[in-house]
Amino acid sequence: MAVLTEESHLTKLLKKAEAAAMAKNKGVETVGELLEFVPRKYLRPNELTDLSRLHVGENVLIVAEVAQATTRPMRNRRGKMLTVVLADDAGNQLDVTFFNAYVHERKLMPGVRGFFIGQIGTYGRRLQLTHPDYELIGTESADAEVEYYRTHWVPVYSTTGKLNAFRMRKLVHHALDTVDRVREPLPEDVRLKRSLLGRAEALELVHRPPLGQSPDAGLRRLKYDEAFVLQTILAQRRKASETVMGTPRRPRPGGLLTAFDARLPFELTAGQRAVGEVLEAELARERPMHRLLQGEVGSGKTVVALRAMLAAIDAGGQAALLAPTEVLAAQHYRSITAMLGDLAMGGMLGGSDIGTKVALLTGSQSAGARRAALLAAASGEAGIVVGTHALIQKHVQFADLALVVVDEQHRFGVEQRDALREKGARPPHVLVMTATPIPRTVAMTVFGDMETSTLRELPQGRVPIATHVVDADRAAWVERTWQRVAEEVAQGHQAYVVCPRIGDPDPGSILSADTSEEDAASWEPVDWSPEDDGSPSPPEKELTGVYAMWHELVARPELEGVRIAVLHGRLDPETKEATMQAFGAGEVDLLVATTVIEVGVDVPNASVMVVVDADRFGISQLHQLRGRVGRGSVPGLCLLMTRDPGDRAVERLQAVASTTDGFQLARADLLARREGDVLGARQSGRGNSIRHLRLTRAEDEQIIAEAREDAFALVDEDPDLREHPALAAAVAVRLDEDQAAWLERG
Repeated sequence: MAVLTEESHLTKLLKKAEAAAMAKNKGVETVGELLEFVPRKYLRPNELTDLSRLHVGENVLIVAEVAQATTRPMRNRRGKMLTVVLADDAGNQLDVTFFNAYVHERKLMPGVRGFFIGQIGTYGRRLQLTHPDYELIGTESADAEVEYYRTHWVPVYSTTGKLNAFRMRKLVHHALDTVDRVREPLPEDVRLKRSLLGRAEALELVHRPPLGQSPDAGLRRLKYDEAFVLQTILAQRRKASETVMGTPRRPRPGGLLTAFDARLPFELTAGQRAVGEVLEAELARERPMHRLLQGEVGSGKTVVALRAMLAAIDAGGQAALLAPTEVLAAQHYRSITAMLGDLAMGGMLGGSDIGTKVALLTGSQSAGARRAALLAAASGEAGIVVGTHALIQKHVQFADLALVVVDEQHRFGVEQRDALREKGARPPHVLVMTATPIPRTVAMTVFGDMETSTLRELPQGRVPIATHVVDADRAAWVERTWQRVAEEVAQGHQAYVVCPRIGDPDPGSILSADTSEEDAASWEPVDWSPEDDGSPSPPEKELTGVYAMWHELVARPELEGVRIAVLHGRLDPETKEATMQAFGAGEVDLLVATTVIEVGVDVPNASVMVVVDADRFGISQLHQLRGRVGRGSVPGLCLLMTRDPGDRAVERLQAVASTTDGFQLARADLLARREGDVLGARQSGRGNSIRHLRLTRAEDEQIIAEAREDAFALVDEDPDLREHPALAAAVAVRLDEDQAAWLERG
């Protein structure tokens, strides 16, 4: 028989189809990953489940007692049907039905207790389980497994397909009993310093905890392992970047930056000045800058980034600004050229003698415009090149790329940022920006993948945005919503209406459910987390499209005479540009759009936003969206319209309405999502490199801080982990080929 190791594939224990399901749905492919697949909760074997807390559609493992068991002949076929009534200590009941009573009727006798697994359904007005899997406790037919549970907690695992909770438990226990050797990646001195269990002991405690003990000490060890391995990787990245030499970029006096500062129509905030000084100092170093700039919506990050780009140009280099959508790229291009004025007209009639050029490069440009932008970048004529993913393509070249600015960095993976970095003859400086720190950003901030600067102060004159939740099932509330929009327009202001999908331009056709990638709402229900209560997600409902909303609004009497336009990612670039120009010029009163307007769009006259089907958006995305209003001296108003959203969505919407603090909202977002993959491009969901840690818990943040201290100290002494082969192996498991190559490249 082949030796079972942590590296062994799950096909050593499961059929190929079952192993494939575990890999796809749970991210578990090896025996080692199976051992790290911890229970989502524990049950006391002799403690009955509160049956009053069950919900239709919920997948459950319950402990209950058989109160009644009756059989009756089947009506339309041979055989007998068994109906069992389960009860808890309070007398709450749950029906269990077997359409074949054979075997079950001899086991499920009144008075016996057991574990039952299945999905809650209904028959008539009563909840029921149909053909559940079960194991009995304390009967003559109980096997050694049941005897074992007289002294141990019952672990409940997240299930998939035919691998129910009983099979999952037996599978994990079998792996524990047969694996040849449990890896020990943590150096002994670190383990003793932090008073941690050995890994083998920790796994045993997590999967088979005795009734008198808590699994917490075992879970703490697994959390520390996870934090330590990730921190080791980040420490190696930091170490690798420190060995790479770039080009110091010291701006010449009396250049673009000096001229720009002299003509600024407003005074920089203290935070903007402080961050600017940090960036200028880091640009002047030989070691390339790698800094995260996070700030509240409207805190003035773009001005800070532009000043850094001008400093890079004054030092003889170029700057590239990478934006996630064409709308945002075009907005950046317009705002930068507007702020620079004649400084952006280098070599042109009316341009400044010290001016440069700003080029725009996107995937849907005309061939002529694209060739001109490529030539301007390659020749060095364009000091600033603004673009989308098109900037990353291999044929895009720069004369001397000095600084890469990545806006809304959560939309890009580490690999995409690295691809742009490689455009420089020597590694360029990198500044990544984000407004609301969404889960992946918070994860990176806590884990310390890069240096971080924060802008919390809003420019003078900005007023708070009021946010309210509107129940779309109340006709009076909906009517008042559109009246408020009409009132704002009547006062000379403008409005946004945001929809979660595009829909079909023809109101008589069936609306398409498709959206473009850049328009997709960011929120998705969590697959599983340790706090997951197992309640089902709200049923899918038809979402409002841009075109359907446009037809509704133009027909509303209170909006008569209001100039309404649509904007979404599938429009051709010329139409999108013309629409945004018209809205910015005040020629459009109300813009019905998808989330293409989520970031970067700056129209100070816009005072009100209505988000339709707001429950379909994430906390951070809603915060970003409402940041499009209240950008001038006029108070902003954001109305979150929702219909029958479900309890979790209500919590998200109320969180957004209760505060405008983006950093507080980022933490709330973590409760609704997972932290995201720290190293790669994944944002949330399966395949997460953070399995055990929860970054909203103070105790977990303490574990991360301790692991960071230990890992950075170890990597400082042993950068290649040659003295720590077990840790090196654990790091290799966490890294994919691209991420490992990054470490080798630095």
